[in-house]
Amino acid sequence: MQLGTFNFEVLHFKLSAVTGWHCQPVFVTLNNMNTKYIFVVGGVMSGIGKGVATASIAAILQDRGFRVSCMKIDPYLNVDAGTMNPIEHGEVFVTKDGLETDQDLGNYERFLGRALARHNYMTTGIVYQSVIDRERNLEYGGKCVEVVPHITDEILSRLETAVRKDRPHFLLVEVGGTVGEYQNLIFLEAARMLKLRRPGDVLFVIVSYLPIPEKIGEMKTKPTQYAVRSLNTAGIQPDMILARASRPLDAPRKRKLSLFCNVSEEDIISAPDVESIYEIPVNFEKERLGERILAKCGLPRPLRRIEASRVKAGLPRLARLASESRRACLAESRRVSGKADYKKKANGLHAWREALARQRRATKPARVGIAGKYFMSGAFTLSDSYISVIEALKHATWAQGRTPELVWLDTESYETNPKKIEELSAMDGIVVPGGFGSRGVEGKIKVIQYAREHNIPFLGLCYGMHLAVVEFARNVAGMLKAHTTEVDPATLFPIVDALPEQAINIDAKRYGGSMRLGGYACLLVKGTRAHACYQSAGWRMPRVIERHRHRYEINNELFRELEIKGLRASGVNPERTLIEIVELPDHPFFIATQFHPEFQSHFLAPHPLFRGFIEAAIKNAK
Repeated sequence: MQLGTFNFEVLHFKLSAVTGWHCQPVFVTLNNMNTKYIFVVGGVMSGIGKGVATASIAAILQDRGFRVSCMKIDPYLNVDAGTMNPIEHGEVFVTKDGLETDQDLGNYERFLGRALARHNYMTTGIVYQSVIDRERNLEYGGKCVEVVPHITDEILSRLETAVRKDRPHFLLVEVGGTVGEYQNLIFLEAARMLKLRRPGDVLFVIVSYLPIPEKIGEMKTKPTQYAVRSLNTAGIQPDMILARASRPLDAPRKRKLSLFCNVSEEDIISAPDVESIYEIPVNFEKERLGERILAKCGLPRPLRRIEASRVKAGLPRLARLASESRRACLAESRRVSGKADYKKKANGLHAWREALARQRRATKPARVGIAGKYFMSGAFTLSDSYISVIEALKHATWAQGRTPELVWLDTESYETNPKKIEELSAMDGIVVPGGFGSRGVEGKIKVIQYAREHNIPFLGLCYGMHLAVVEFARNVAGMLKAHTTEVDPATLFPIVDALPEQAINIDAKRYGGSMRLGGYACLLVKGTRAHACYQSAGWRMPRVIERHRHRYEINNELFRELEIKGLRASGVNPERTLIEIVELPDHPFFIATQFHPEFQSHFLAPHPLFRGFIEAAIKNAK
C-alpha cells in the first residue's frame, strides 16, 4: 500500500537551487512511502522473546518518527485466545474493540504506548473459518477451494486490512511458534509470496537461541544454523538474526553465523538476557539495529520532520529549509563514506532512557503480594498468566522510584492452613487479580478480609472486585452466605450475578468470544479516591474508557445495603448503571474494579489506579 503521492524529489530540486548543495533527495515526507513489512519468526525453541523483540523493533522505529503497527499470528485452530488455558498459553489480553488475544499484543501496546485492535491479531482458526464461511456462501464461484492460494490469500488480505486501517510506515508481523513446525508453515508461505510480489518492502528477522551448555562452557551456533536452514526450506532467507543467549554474542560466533547462515555480520544482533525487558530497545540500538533496518528498506537517514504543507506555501520558505537540507546532505555524505554520524541516535529513545535510569536508581523495594491461582505448573512458577498485572505494578513502582518485590500468594493454602494468613502482615500492598471458577476462592476472600481489617492497601481486579464485595457482604453487612452465582448458583444473597445476556449465553453454552469484552465507559464519582487517581494522571474526566472481560456483575439491589455499611461505588457505567469501581473511603487504599486497568498501563505511562495503589503501599512500607 502506498501512503499518498507527494513527490519529495521536486522539493529537493528547489532546495538544491537555493542552497547550491547537491546530494540524494532529502526525505521531506514519507507520504509516498510503501508500507514495509517486517516478519519476525522464532528459531530453536519457543519462549525466547519474539514478542518483546517485535515490540522493541517497533518502539525503535516509532521513536525515529515512523508510524508503526504490529500484528501477531498464532498458529492455533482456536478462533481467538479466549478459550485457552492461561497456565499453558499465558494471559489473555483484550483489545479496545473486544477481541481476546495473545499476551504479545499487550507487549506491543506497552512498548508503543497506544491501543491496537482486532485486526492486529490472526489465528489459523479465524483464517480457516473465514475461508470456509465464504465457500459455504458460494463466494468462490464454484471453484475448488484449496490451501494455496485461498488460505494464503486470506492471510495476505488480513495483512492488507491492518495496513489499510492503521496506515503504518512499518507493519511488524510476529509469526508464532518456531520454524520447522508444521503449524506455522502456511503463514511462512504467505510471507514468502508477499516477498515475491514486493521484494523491496519485506524483511525477515529470525529470533534464535544460542545455548551455552554448562559442562561445555561454550556458546553453540549450530542450533541457529539449523533454524536458518529450516527457514530456507520454506523459501525464505532471513535478513537479520537476533541472537538470543544468556551472554552477549562474541565476534567469532558472529563470523560463524554470518558464514553459515548467509547473513552479514552487521545484521546479526546480539540479544543477551537482561534484567528488564525495557532494556531491549536500548541494547538493540547499541547494535545499530534501527539503522540497519532503514538501510535495508532504502531509508538510511532519519525521518526528516518537514511537513508537505510548508513546501506548498511557496519558495520564500525554502530559505529557512536550506540549513536543514545542508545538514542532511552532510550526514548522507558521511554515511556514504563510511563515517556515519550517530549523534542523533545517541539521543534517541530519550524518554525511554530516562525511565530506565530511574528504574536502575531504585533500591528501596515495594513488597506486593499477588493472590492468584494460575501460576503453578508442576514444580515451576509461571508468571505469564498475570503478565499485564505484573508489568503494570512494575511501571507504577519504578515511576515512584522504588523497585517491585512481587510475592506469589497461594490462596488454596490459606483454606487448609488458616494460620498461614499471618504472612500477609509483611506485605506493603495486596492485589487480587482476575480469574474464573471456585478453586482458591475462599482463600482469596480471607486475603481480602485481612487486607481490609489490617489497613493494607488493596487492589482488586475483575474477579478480585467480585470477591471483595462478597467478603464485605459476609463480614460487614451480615449476609453470611453471600456469594457470586458463578460459584454458588443457589446462594441466598447473590451479591454478584450473571448479566441477563450472559445468563442466556451460559445456558446455551456459548462461551467463546461471548463475554462483555472491550472498552466500556466508566463515569467517575467526584470526591472519591478513584476520581483523584485519574485526575492526578491527567486523564480526561469524568468519563473514562476501560477494558472488560467478564460475565458477572454486582447486584445493584443488594449493593445498596453494602453502601449503608460504608462500601462506596466510585465508578458507574452510564449506559446500564453497572458498578465499575468500589472503594472504602476510610481505608488507606481499598479499590476494586470490574474492568482490567492493567491492560492500559504503559512503560512510560503507568495506569492511575496502579500508581495510586503503589503510592499507598509505599506509605504502608514495613
